[in-house]
Amino acid sequence: MPSSGKSTIGRQLARELHYRFTDTDKLIVRQEGRSINDIFAQDGEDYFRRVESEVLHSIRPGSSLVVATGGGAPCFHNNMAYMKATGISVFLDIEPDVLLQRMLVHAIADRPLYPQNDPTLLENLRKKYADRLPYYAQADITVSGETTAGEVLQRLGDWL
Repeated sequence: MPSSGKSTIGRQLARELHYRFTDTDKLIVRQEGRSINDIFAQDGEDYFRRVESEVLHSIRPGSSLVVATGGGAPCFHNNMAYMKATGISVFLDIEPDVLLQRMLVHAIADRPLYPQNDPTLLENLRKKYADRLPYYAQADITVSGETTAGEVLQRLGDWL
């Protein structure tokens, strides 16, 4: 989900593991030469999800890399199965109320599905969370609530 800490924890985890870090949204922006908002506005979500899946599948398995995906990535084009087959998937399970508070504090503009000025934002977050939970629940590891890279690393233990 947005503001769950994927990029923050991912960067810290990569440092701890001496891996590189990447974020699929940043790769998409670089490949497309336009923002996520522009992609959604000009070509729609279906196009974005296809590009997102292509970018994810272009990442070489076994490349000592921590990858933060967009929150919807596991829910489309069999991406969760791909992630599990090529790496270790981690679900940072944060309640929608906490996500909303983080989103309001960080004021990230490039979230086409979650405009900050939307009065139904919390309701939308709760619905997306419920809709996506069956996909997220397939992750190899689930970490609930606030966490640190060290805690995630500890949970990864036997996987590494």
